[in-house]
Amino acid sequence: MKILVCITHVPDTTSKIAFTDGNTKFDSNGVQYIIGPYDDYALARAVELKEQTGGTITVLNVGTAETEPTLRKALAIGADDAIRVNVAPADSFFVAAQIAEVAKAESFDLILMGRESIDFNGGMVHGMVGELLGIPSISPVMKLDVEGSKVKMTREIEGGKELLEAELPLVAGCQEPIAEWKIPNMRGIMSARTKPLKVVEPSAVDGLTVTENYELPPAKGQVKMIDKDNIGELVRLLKEEAKVI
Repeated sequence: MKILVCITHVPDTTSKIAFTDGNTKFDSNGVQYIIGPYDDYALARAVELKEQTGGTITVLNVGTAETEPTLRKALAIGADDAIRVNVAPADSFFVAAQIAEVAKAESFDLILMGRESIDFNGGMVHGMVGELLGIPSISPVMKLDVEGSKVKMTREIEGGKELLEAELPLVAGCQEPIAEWKIPNMRGIMSARTKPLKVVEPSAVDGLTVTENYELPPAKGQVKMIDKDNIGELVRLLKEEAKVI
């Protein structure tokens, strides 16, 4: 089985976010980048499937050269080879189109990725990839097992879970607890240095959205402490100042 795992190159969740050029560009100075946490779950499950059934894992990122350390980490975790589409990601459709072009050329059986990236949180790429390839796309997947050509999944839905079954090939957007994150060991780190990382040029696809500017969330206001016995004052403040009731 050939598995493609698509990963994002995102700021660490503890990074301090700032913008430059009149709030039109993200300031990457001093920012530590990681594999997207949801993509980490997808990669971990791919490694488990490879150990159970054999096959190969290719990891893919749409990004410029600075994303290669992130790809090397994925190789250290257990991917066999990597592909970097040499272009900065423009928007969800642009990224999905690049992934779909690679997938068409390589004929993967299973395409895994996170349910969403943690920078833009769009949650759209897996659905678009499935549509562009004409195959099923299911998200968010909490459990995934492959039995021959069939895939049995558990998906989170509002108020519960849904059990699904589909034929390969398909696309799955993954989340916890599909697998436990894997930490690369020294052997994996050393072997990742020699594993193939192929750079391909992007397909001629235009993004459909343009970012005009970014805004940080409003600063947190002051906290008011209310005596536990003064319920009337608490209700008044919630109604007149916080305006939540």
